[in-house]
Amino acid sequence: MSGKHAAQRSSERPPTPTDRLVDFVGLLREYGINAGPSETLDAAAAMLALGTADPARLRSGLAACLLRRGGQRAVFDQLFDLYFLTAELPVPAGAAETVDDLRERLTAALVADDQSALTELARTTLTELGGYGGVQAAGQSSRPLTTASGAGWSSYQTMKALRPEELTERVVAGMAGAGELDTAVHSIEARRRVEAFRTSVQNEARLRSAQLRGTDYIARRGVESAVDRVDFLGARERDLAEMRRLVNPLARKLATRLAARRKKAVRGQIDMRRTLRRSMATGGVPVDPVLRARKHGRPDLVVLADLSGSVTGFAEFTLHLVQALQDQFSKVRSFGFVDTCDEITAFFTPGELPEPGLSARIIREATVSRFGSSNYGEAFRTFADHHLDALGPRTSLLILGDARTNRTDPGLPHLTPMLARARHAHWLNPEPARSWTTGDSAAPVYADLVSMHECRNIHQLTTVITRLLPA
Repeated sequence: MSGKHAAQRSSERPPTPTDRLVDFVGLLREYGINAGPSETLDAAAAMLALGTADPARLRSGLAACLLRRGGQRAVFDQLFDLYFLTAELPVPAGAAETVDDLRERLTAALVADDQSALTELARTTLTELGGYGGVQAAGQSSRPLTTASGAGWSSYQTMKALRPEELTERVVAGMAGAGELDTAVHSIEARRRVEAFRTSVQNEARLRSAQLRGTDYIARRGVESAVDRVDFLGARERDLAEMRRLVNPLARKLATRLAARRKKAVRGQIDMRRTLRRSMATGGVPVDPVLRARKHGRPDLVVLADLSGSVTGFAEFTLHLVQALQDQFSKVRSFGFVDTCDEITAFFTPGELPEPGLSARIIREATVSRFGSSNYGEAFRTFADHHLDALGPRTSLLILGDARTNRTDPGLPHLTPMLARARHAHWLNPEPARSWTTGDSAAPVYADLVSMHECRNIHQLTTVITRLLPA
């Protein structure tokens, strides 16, 4: 149901559990979780059986009915909280605590891993440190929160005041003093606990914001997308870390999909001799034709990737994905560039988890950059002068980059012979297509010569790679 219809319905009568479930499933679909009518009926039955008194039990039941694959639970949990939980705004009693007092209480709770205390502290710290636009004053007066114009709650502001890095160091020291864990894992466990507390603060801020601006509004604007829907160009470090962990599982899925597609494609023209022989069993009627099997050779693949600036996350992920799929090709060679080009195949090891900061290491150790700014024309010239023999009649060329040339020569005279030598050529662009004609982008010029595909996130990249892989 659309936000407009939900708003109209809410003005007429309070939403029933069925209404909340229908709206909830509709938002799940918008975030890429394909829950159909049968799954929705199962979820409704689960709600009747489990009731709504225990949110944790209801959450587990609905997740079992509505989720089909991994990587969807984080989005599910955020939307579930918005539709089935309500925020409890604690009103400070007497004088507000200082930030130092809150840090001390929080450190003690994190060291002890006291979940009930941490839940209460998430509410308290958000109330004391995260309000803006007058919501704190509204919380301490008789005025309802919804009358606070321009008000809101900020988990970022809250955590910034608590200083997570310093908090983590305090927790490590407290855990070491208590002898709780082995020294080697103190830092890892402390970071995990602080990150879990950050998530609790974010969830509480989201619920309170929903009270101020409406559930539907926050559900569409305040929920973090699943990692496969996060734009490469806007990904944070933790998003990139999760993307790295998805490389090998995604490669296995694509390889399985490709194997099934090849199995269907091996049939060719009718083999008349074998068909006539088989038809003798059916009185000469060719009920079951025999087809000649076509032999498919695996092509070579050459990847040419822009490693500059904000496109590095996209380039790293795609390069690792291609290397993980190298069994689908007879040979895979990777080249990187910023303003000059060099081969970087040796930096990727199939089957191993990608390491953070790989692009920085490539730039240090390989000859891919001289002045540090993207120059596609110089990169294509270097490739054409020194690596053109990597392309041939069995080669597929894959170019990765945003096509932003810093207003330098796009190098079309050097790109043209590269495309002529390759059997197929495709360009994967991490920018939205609407931006290809803005600023210093030469995407329209390149798109006249080579097929350009929008690949802003893992979902789009998977779709494109599946379509382009050899059958």
